[in-house]
Amino acid sequence: MKLLPVLMLCTAITLSGCVSPATQGGGVKPITAEEAAQMQYEVLDSINSLRTAKGLQPVQLNAQLNAAAATHSRDMAVQNRPWHFGSDGSSPLDRVRRVGYTGTLLGENISETYQTALETLSDWMGQADTRAVILDPTATEIGFAWFQEPSGKMWWTLVSGTSASIGTPIAQMG
Repeated sequence: MKLLPVLMLCTAITLSGCVSPATQGGGVKPITAEEAAQMQYEVLDSINSLRTAKGLQPVQLNAQLNAAAATHSRDMAVQNRPWHFGSDGSSPLDRVRRVGYTGTLLGENISETYQTALETLSDWMGQADTRAVILDPTATEIGFAWFQEPSGKMWWTLVSGTSASIGTPIAQMG
C-alpha cells in the first residue's frame, strides 16, 4: 500500500516536465514584446527556408497582412473557435480589404493551440491544405500574428498574398 503514493509522486514529477512553457510552474508566461518581434521573423525565416528548399521565391512580411492576421486571431479568441469567419461574418478577403491590402489574397491558415509558433508552423506543414498556403508559388507576402489568452492559449493566423495582380483571388483556407 505504501508503493501507491510513491508511484503517484513519481508520475506527478514525470508529468510536470510535460507541461507546455505557456503554463509551466502553474503560471502563464506571457509573450514579451521582444519575443513577439523575434517570433514573426523566426516564422518568416522558417517559411523562406521551406520555400527555398522547394525552389520557390522567398516571401516578405506585409504590415497590412499582419494587421488582418492579428485582428482575426483576437476575434477567434473572442468567439472561442478556430474558423475562417469573423464574428461579424467577415471572410479573409473582407479582412485584407479592410486593412487596405491592394494585392491578391491567396490563403489563410489558422490554429488554436498551446504550442509555439514554430510548432504551429510544423503542424501546418504536416497537412496538405495548410502546406499549400505556405508553399503557394505565387505568394510574395505573408502576414503572421497571434493572440495569447491569459490561460496561455494561443490563436494563430497566417495570411498569404501576392502584390502582383494574378486575377481573381483564390480562397484556399486551411
